[in-house]
Formats: sequence, structure tokens, C-alpha cells
Amino acid sequence: MKGSLFTGKNSPPSHRSSTPPRAAEHHTFTDTMMEENLDVAENMIRKWDLDAHRHEKFSPLFVDDNRAEAKRFIEAIDGLRRAMHYYVKLTSGHENLVRAQNLMQIAIKRLEKEFYFSLSANRKNLDSESVSGRSSRASARTSVSDFYDDEASEEEESSTATPPRSPPQEISEADRASEIAMADLKSIADCMIASGYGKECVRIYKLIRKSIIDETLYYLGVGNLNSSQMQKMEWNVLEAKIKSWLHAVKVAVKTLFTGERILCDIVFSSSEKIAESCFAEISRDAAVNLFSFPENFGKSKKILSPEKLFRALDLYEAICDLWPEIEAVFSHDSLSAVKSEATAALVKLGEAVRTMLAQFEAAIQKDSSKIPTGGGVHPLTRYVMNFLVFLGDYSGALSDIIADSPVGSQTPLPESYFLSPTSGVGDDSSAASITARLAWLILVLLCKLDGKAVLYNDVALSYLFLANNLNYVVSKIRNSNLGLLMGPDWIWKNRSKVNQYMANYERMGWSKVISSLPEDPTAEITPEEAKERFTRFYLGFEEAYRKQVSWVIPDPKLRDEVKVSLAKKIVPGYRAFYRMHRGNFNRDIGVESIVRYAPEDLDNYLSDLFFAAAGTGTSVSYGSYPESSSLYRGR
Repeated sequence: MKGSLFTGKNSPPSHRSSTPPRAAEHHTFTDTMMEENLDVAENMIRKWDLDAHRHEKFSPLFVDDNRAEAKRFIEAIDGLRRAMHYYVKLTSGHENLVRAQNLMQIAIKRLEKEFYFSLSANRKNLDSESVSGRSSRASARTSVSDFYDDEASEEEESSTATPPRSPPQEISEADRASEIAMADLKSIADCMIASGYGKECVRIYKLIRKSIIDETLYYLGVGNLNSSQMQKMEWNVLEAKIKSWLHAVKVAVKTLFTGERILCDIVFSSSEKIAESCFAEISRDAAVNLFSFPENFGKSKKILSPEKLFRALDLYEAICDLWPEIEAVFSHDSLSAVKSEATAALVKLGEAVRTMLAQFEAAIQKDSSKIPTGGGVHPLTRYVMNFLVFLGDYSGALSDIIADSPVGSQTPLPESYFLSPTSGVGDDSSAASITARLAWLILVLLCKLDGKAVLYNDVALSYLFLANNLNYVVSKIRNSNLGLLMGPDWIWKNRSKVNQYMANYERMGWSKVISSLPEDPTAEITPEEAKERFTRFYLGFEEAYRKQVSWVIPDPKLRDEVKVSLAKKIVPGYRAFYRMHRGNFNRDIGVESIVRYAPEDLDNYLSDLFFAAAGTGTSVSYGSYPESSSLYRGR
């Protein structure tokens, strides 16, 4: 056991012969008082000497039954320490100093046992959740003397006629037990540190509390995985570990480490340096290991792919969200390694996100999947837009990550293309960077769709395909967080382009039908010419219907708009022509009628268009981007 601090090799010489009589009397009186202090201390310390009771079951001092005795024990050590201060000034070899040193070692041995027992027995009362829940360390009682004073006051009040004090604010039994345990530990630590035995106290504290931190993180599922191990794991296994870490890091930072920091600061409040050193020793390795997990994931280049981007962003956001707590809890210079590790994790995750965004863009450009047979929404469009909608939900993290790599510097297009004047990003350059990146990815998609549109043999179907897909893009943006990023101006421009595609579809798909009727359907013409017009109209209409009955418009609103537009262009003219000339032809038995459709028949035929039959236009297998992936859940 460590020796006392109160030993000195150079004590001042005695000058009894020159000391005035009054000073000699004072010295004798002080000496007497110190000897009385030693006697009182010895009686108390010998009473609780561990060696004297080694064959008995350990009976702790710091429990409710012995709390008053515990106070007297601490006071005895304080008196012993004062006596040692006195005797060390006289001579280092004074017999009473030797006696006091022996008593101090007995007392410290007892306090070490009490400290260890209190830490071990109060694991539940000192759990991090209870400690971190304290609203203010300053408002709570942090000294065991507070409890002793309360009890002494209650005893005093019970023996007098004075009415009792107003009851203090009610606290739960669990909170009271927690505060008493912390107060006991603080009282012991204060005494040991003041007596020169701070290292022994810290050693015991680290032994117990470090194991609690390690055990808690183990049960939270925090392991020690390096990037090599991660790259050998099945993705579903690694993803489960990521989910576990996301839960664990919140508990660890907000509850575990915060609670341990508060507990350390309370127990060792008499020495800020000891409190700092102790917390660093019990938490540093565990915290560094905690934040090494996301860093190692970011370094695992071989497993990176676009589908894993969102887990990387989850990890990045979790650290960013907890950064104020990380700064506060690990504020000491001795814990700079923890903040360095968390920063390194953000850097590596940011690099991984940029890598996976580049992979995502390349996958769009390299896509070689087939086109839908009915001109519907391509699976590539669905995949990309669902992907981007998810990205929009991570706009804060993405803005930080891609702020240093603006897309405008990588393309020949003007910057104005990527930014909407009404996007709502204002002068926020980081928000502008994500808007530009999203606009670029959408442009890459639309260019790819343009290339796919030319694969159709029918120009009208090509325009319908472009309209369907751009309408899907606009709808996904308008109905998600992307709408705020892209802005109404971008949405309006591209919605106008959808209308332009639809106008081109109508012109290419139905112009033959519309032009088969005269410009003035009520004009007088010969029966032969009317017959020829009816024949041309029916041939054109039937050909268009037969061709387009398998074409699709998945969006109900767009589908209705197109039907109404076609009906307005075709049915009124045909109705007028039908009423003007149907009387010129009789229905002869055995001869096919020249006038085969009433205007209502055309309405019915048009109303049947653009409904996808089971699987039509949407059943294309898209192996590169399976719709069963997590991107499609809830979308």
C-alpha cells in the first residue's frame, strides 16, 4: 500500500530554549489536542480495522444502518490527517507521526474496501440511465454530509416542539438510492484524495466502471469488426450489425458515456484533473472502438454499391446528430482520440457515399434493359426515382458530403440548368449543391430514356413512352421532399414538357384519323365523297385503336386528360359529319353498312384505351435493379 503524503525528511529544528513561555504553553496545549485527536481516531479506526475482523463476514459502513457511524469514521480520518499535518512540521521521526501513519494505512485499507463494495453493490443504482437522467448536477445533493445533515436535523426537530420543516420535493426511491450511492462514493473519494491516496481510489473506480462500459456495449451488440471482416460478410448479416450499431450509438453517447461522465465528475468533484483522467481511462478505448465501426464500413470499398448508400448515410447522420453530445461528453484533451475517430468515420463515410453516387450514375448510363411493350413507365425510371426520393430524405447529410464536389465542374452544361430560381435553397451553397447533383442524375436518366424511346417502331409510342416516364419523374418529385429541393419552377418546366410529348403523341398517333374528315363536317358533299370519307375514317380509327389498345398510361389523371383531349379532337367532328350524311345510305340486307359507328361508339372505344392489361408494360424483368429491394418498401 502506498505511503502517506504526510512524511517529510526535512523538519524544522526545535528551539525550545528560545521559545517564549507563552508560546511553549500554546505548543503544549496544541500537542495535547493533537494527541486527543489521535486517540479518538484510533478508537474509531481500530473498531473498523479489516484485519481485526478478517474471520468475520464483511459488514459495510456505508449502509443505512451505519450511516451515522460512517460519518464519524470519515471525521476521524479528517482529524487524523490534521494531526499528521501538525506532527510533520515538528519532526519526521516523531513517534505520534509514525503512529498516525500506521492508523492512516489501516483507515485507507478500510476505505478502499468500502469504495469497492459500494461500487459493486450499487451497479443497479448507478446505472447510466439513472445518472444521465439527472437534470442538473448542481441541483442534486452530491455529498453524503447532505444526508447526514438531514437526518441530524430530523432528530433535532423530533426532540423539540418546533414544527417540522416543509417536506422537500418528492423523489422516487430509485433516484434517492442513486443519489445516496453517489454521495457515499464522493465522500470516500474526497477523503482518500485529501489523504494522498487518490491513485488507489481511481484504480478501484476504473476496475469496476470500465467493465460496466465494456459489458454494456457488448450487450448493445457493439463488436470489433475491421474492414476486411466486413468485406467477407453476407450483406444481410452486415446490415443487421449496422442497424444494431445505429441503436447502440444513441444509447452509448446519450446515456452510457453521458452517465459515466456525470458520475465521474460527481465522485471526483474535489479534483477536476482526477475526474478527467478517470473518465478518459474508463471510456476512451470503448468509445474509439464504437466509432471505428462506421469508419471501417466506409473503408470497405469492395462491398460498396448503390443499394448500400442509404446505410452509409444512416451511419453518417447518426454521428452528425450526436455531435453536440460527443463534443460535450468527450471535451477533455485526453479524449481527443474519440473525436478524431468520429471525425475519421465521417470522412470515410463521405468518401463511400460519393463513390456509391458515382456507381449509381454509371449504372444508369450502362443500363441495357428492354423497353416496356406498351410505352409505360420503365423499371429504370421507377428505380432511379425511388432512389432519389430516398436521397432527398437525407438532404442534410448529402449537402455536407457533396458540398466540396459540385457537379457543375464535371459537365459542360451551364450552372443555370441545375438550379431552380424558386428551389427554396436561397444562398445556402450546400443545399444548392445537392439540388445540382439531383438535377444532374435526373438529366442522366432522361437522356437514357431518350435513347430507349428510339427503340420503338412507332413514333407515337415513343412520345407516349417519354410522356409516361417524365410524368412519373415529375410526380415523384412533386409529392416528396425533392419538390422543395428542385423547386416549383423545375416542376412547371418539366410538366410543360410532358404536355408537349402528349401533344406529339396525339399528332403522330391520331392525325390520320382526324384528317380523314373534312375541315367543315357540315359542308355539302356528294354521297360518293361522303362514303369515301366514312371509309377512310373507319380504316384509320380501327388501325389506331387496334395498335394502341395495348398501350398504357399508368397515371389515372394523365390518362383521363389524354382521353378527354382525343375525344374533343375526334368525336365532335365525327358527330357533325355523321348527322349530316348518315341519311344518304340505306342498310341493305346482306351488304355491309357504310356507316358502322355512332358517335357514342367512338366514346366507348376511346374510354377503353390506355388501361394496362395484367402485366402489360410493367412486367419487364429488370435484374440490375430488383424492385424487391428495400428502396421500394413503403413507396
